[in-house]
Amino acid sequence: MKKYILSMLIISILASCSDFQKLEQNPNLPTSVPSSIILRDALSRMNDGAWNDIMRNNQFYASNYNYYSNNEYNWGNADLKFTTLKNVVQMEKEAKNAGAKDLNPYSALGKFLRAYYYTNMSLQVGDLPVKDALQGLTIDKPKYDTQKDVFIQVLKWLDESNTDLTQLIATGDKTLDGDIYYNNDLRKWQKAVNSFRLRVLVHLSKKADDTDLKVKTDFANILSNPSKYPLFTDLSESLQYFWGTNNKYPRNPDNFGNNATRENMAKTYIDLLKNLKDPRLFVVAEPADAQLLKGLKATDFEAYVGASSGEDLADMSSKAGLGQYSFQNRKRYYASYTGENTFLISYPEMCFNIAEAINKGWVTGNAQDWYERGVKASMSFYGVNDATAYLAQNNVKYAGNTAEGLTQILNQKYIAFFQNSGFEAYYNWRRTGIPAFLVGTGTGNGTKIPLRYLYPKSERTTNTDNLSEAIKRQFNVSVIDENINSAIWILK
Repeated sequence: MKKYILSMLIISILASCSDFQKLEQNPNLPTSVPSSIILRDALSRMNDGAWNDIMRNNQFYASNYNYYSNNEYNWGNADLKFTTLKNVVQMEKEAKNAGAKDLNPYSALGKFLRAYYYTNMSLQVGDLPVKDALQGLTIDKPKYDTQKDVFIQVLKWLDESNTDLTQLIATGDKTLDGDIYYNNDLRKWQKAVNSFRLRVLVHLSKKADDTDLKVKTDFANILSNPSKYPLFTDLSESLQYFWGTNNKYPRNPDNFGNNATRENMAKTYIDLLKNLKDPRLFVVAEPADAQLLKGLKATDFEAYVGASSGEDLADMSSKAGLGQYSFQNRKRYYASYTGENTFLISYPEMCFNIAEAINKGWVTGNAQDWYERGVKASMSFYGVNDATAYLAQNNVKYAGNTAEGLTQILNQKYIAFFQNSGFEAYYNWRRTGIPAFLVGTGTGNGTKIPLRYLYPKSERTTNTDNLSEAIKRQFNVSVIDENINSAIWILK
């Protein structure tokens, strides 16, 4: 009898546990998410936006109102995108769960997204976990791979993504959904993958002779085999983010009163346009009121004045209030909620990357042709459709495969990066010193432009030993002495 009662008690407990587990489940929450929805989120997070801290750090514009912002470079901890990368892994799993083959569009784009996010994260901090990363509960304290190994893996992912896309295109695969950039067109994605690969190789320019990275060989292989490695052919094929009423352009009618006069144009950018007599100046900026009062016209280049990003903020604020500085073109940037599209990877940038590679002797070709293609494409974005006179100017006409010619390429790439491509203008300055970024009291950080961000604070408490090893290896200091002014491996 006792055994019977005990058995019934156990059955009752198990049944109640089962009932509890059922009650614990929320029928209103999904147990899985379609891969298309995860893809859409991962793609949207690629957009670093415009008219924000990144663009101030790029010295395109400056804040003159301390209550809302400043122009200091007192950088803190990086916001690394491992959560997004975990979602990419889940996207691939969901595609397989839904019946996709081992080779499918989500797996091909997953490799590109890994390469894209890892590139941007590593350029911010240096070494990162790769082999041990994204393993879920299997490895909760991943070891850090060297930055060199990070980029070896990035280039491998990009090559595999291109190969996978070639096979999928050949079979006519139409299963991709959720693509916010190319409307699920794999041919366009393949061009974006390879154009991005050129960007990565250019970022590795200081390691161009490294026998493991094979930067020059890789660059030459891509250019010499366009059927295997298709690239962008015009501006329209650029990877670009289109704003809308549900995702408003950062400058729009709603915030006209908040930002229009609290931000003025930066001298680094404005002076470059002025010195080159660049008509894009008249499109992006307004003449300074004080200059107009002197009798200058809106069509005079000298009517436009930018403030040094290193200027004391109180001085900048005072001068801006007196009309001594140019503001962003309010008719262009506050006229609508859609604004202008924001490039993530653009055709002009690709042209300048190719021109730089030719200038440096990595590959053969006509650097002037690619340089001029990049200039014309960028100018067309601003409605300037005839660049003949501009390109004929002595200080704009390509000076040949010399140091002067390289400076021209880099200056034009900087101009083309205005309000797009995230940190790329800063990364290119950090790599080359062109154009010269301005510093001063308003810069903070001992009047220095930092060379990196700090690792996330969470790593100090959850992955202390591995982070300590990585920081010691890279900078020969302890975690406590980690510094934003230390050069990462890619810059050495």
